[in-house]
Amino acid sequence: MLFKKKIHNCVIIGSGPSGYSAAIYAARADMNPILFTGFQPGGQLTTTTSVDNYLGFPEGVNGNDLMKNCKKQAERFNTKIINQSVNHVILSNKKGGIHRIFFSTEKCIESKGVIVATGSRPKFLEIDKEKQFIGLGISFCATCDGFFHKEKNVAVVGGGDTALEEAIFLAKICKIVYLIVRKTNLKASKILQNRILRNNNINILFCSNVTEIIGDNFLEGIKIFNYKTKTSRTVLISGLFIAIGHVPNTEIFKNELDLDEKGYIIVQKGKTITSKPGVFAAGDVQDSNYRQAITSAGTGCMAALDLEKYLYVCVE
Repeated sequence: MLFKKKIHNCVIIGSGPSGYSAAIYAARADMNPILFTGFQPGGQLTTTTSVDNYLGFPEGVNGNDLMKNCKKQAERFNTKIINQSVNHVILSNKKGGIHRIFFSTEKCIESKGVIVATGSRPKFLEIDKEKQFIGLGISFCATCDGFFHKEKNVAVVGGGDTALEEAIFLAKICKIVYLIVRKTNLKASKILQNRILRNNNINILFCSNVTEIIGDNFLEGIKIFNYKTKTSRTVLISGLFIAIGHVPNTEIFKNELDLDEKGYIIVQKGKTITSKPGVFAAGDVQDSNYRQAITSAGTGCMAALDLEKYLYVCVE
């Protein structure tokens, strides 16, 4: 069953800063966008208690409130928002072709342009209280939440570049940083390893896993097990930063768009153009590096402008 049996100009798959930013720019360009919120309306920011590094909020802003405001702003320009997830797409290979987006049970919508803003999701340790304490001591972004742990003890889980970058950032403002590494060595680049070793307030715990999260209403500490010595220790911390990787939400695009080895959508350098004409990608789904709300919003704007130019050329 086709959605109103009409060919649209702009369908945005996913919300969050990139999706809503794309919607605002697309709507103001008279593309009459339709936005699917996905399984997590508002994206990862809805799980963050306070956002202090988003431009324009000198006192900070609650992550959930920020995304509610983004939604209201998109609706102000008559973006049609559908609170459902897209489960299947058939993307045209032709310039000016029609893309088909499937949702619900048997419903389908057709569009000349598609903006993919499905984001990514962090990998979890899969232990008790981990998801419960997100925003209450557990975080996946030191740049976002490190400030709240100034002069306190924190821990970072991971041994790759991201984990070491998080630890180095936190070491500048925190008292002690425990770097918990599952393996016997670090897998990050040598330059980062050297920087870690030069930090006196970073304690590296090799051959270790976090086995328990301690606290009733918020994080108070963790239990760490060293599988080499077969010993456990409890560390009191105010923040636990999990940096074992992210997974881009690109499952439905695996056979439709070019993806890199990690599953992120490949776009042209400096643009949001994907391997299919009329399809653009914005936010974390095409960014494995920065993963910040403000950069996601920026690429959402870019995607809408790229789509506007594409539609204009196709009409010509």
